[in-house]
Amino acid sequence: MMEYIVKPLLSWYDEHARILPWREEISPYRVWVSEIMLQQTRVEAVKPYFERFVKALPDVHALAECPEDELLKLWEGLGYYNRVRNMQKAARVVADKYDGEFPADYKKLLELPGIGHYTAGAVSSIAFGICTPAVDGNVLRVLSRLQASYDDILSQSVKHAFEEELRKIIPEDRAGDFNQALIEIGAIVCVPNGKAKCGECPLSFCCKAKEKGIVDELPRKKAKKERRVENRTVLVLREGNRVAIRKRPGKGLLAGLYELPNLEGALNDEEVLLKLREWGFSPIRILPLAPEKHIFSHVEWRMTGYAVSLEESENMDKNGLFFIDAGETEEKYPIPAAFAAYVRYMDIVLGQEKYEEGRKDV
Repeated sequence: MMEYIVKPLLSWYDEHARILPWREEISPYRVWVSEIMLQQTRVEAVKPYFERFVKALPDVHALAECPEDELLKLWEGLGYYNRVRNMQKAARVVADKYDGEFPADYKKLLELPGIGHYTAGAVSSIAFGICTPAVDGNVLRVLSRLQASYDDILSQSVKHAFEEELRKIIPEDRAGDFNQALIEIGAIVCVPNGKAKCGECPLSFCCKAKEKGIVDELPRKKAKKERRVENRTVLVLREGNRVAIRKRPGKGLLAGLYELPNLEGALNDEEVLLKLREWGFSPIRILPLAPEKHIFSHVEWRMTGYAVSLEESENMDKNGLFFIDAGETEEKYPIPAAFAAYVRYMDIVLGQEKYEEGRKDV
């Protein structure tokens, strides 16, 4: 059955392929950057980030030499920051070992930091025309429905079996288009959320799930573990016209990024004031902020927030905190999206009338 999908799939792709910035000018570097960005991020969200990134860092050498803070700032908003750290590691290998040119070899691509089977398959097929499969979640969904398979698509053995099936039918003259076509079908027709658009699908004539009426039941995935919930208290600390930030540790969640100071637990205002005095600060006013939450892959932060005005001090570098003008976070300091809801409060002057409600003078 699988060999019959090639021609109708490619014909459909020729008519329906989306116009995307990384498809306008094909190069190994641009394909690679787009594929890493697209991991766990929607296409529409990636577009402006991709264009900004390749404008600032147009090639492997520019990426390899980019200072970390600047690199993380370019990535700010995409999340999963280890992706871009691994990109820089890979860029340095390509620059040193391959003179800045990606190797046209699937196995050598697979050896680069942060590149797995899917990314190696995408780069080798799209940029070099090598007949290697690129199987992501979209492709797994399409194939499981085509075959009416109830196998767990999160299983590596299932994924490997699909890769081997595709390897046999990838057309030598259009390897990259074939892989992109399968991904495209999964993204806009055989969709992950909502009703599959079987009436628009060029492969419906051989889809066993459609024939059996079980499209909505597939693909089958093993249930994920529940996310761990953590309560945190986030502080917007103001000293005059400046606000406090600090750098996170070099390892662990959001490693090496800048953050608003925060504490474990959901603290009340008196507990916050006590902690600030322990740190050596003299609070003047405190204002409760709206509760927020942020979801990571395995952890959910439930956040309580406070804006606190502090008395000016000669030495404001305490407990790893340092004070900056609020506008500097937009240009210089990469603050992850987890704190975005509170970053917008950084311009608050606690004495302003519109913030009087709920304000407490200390």
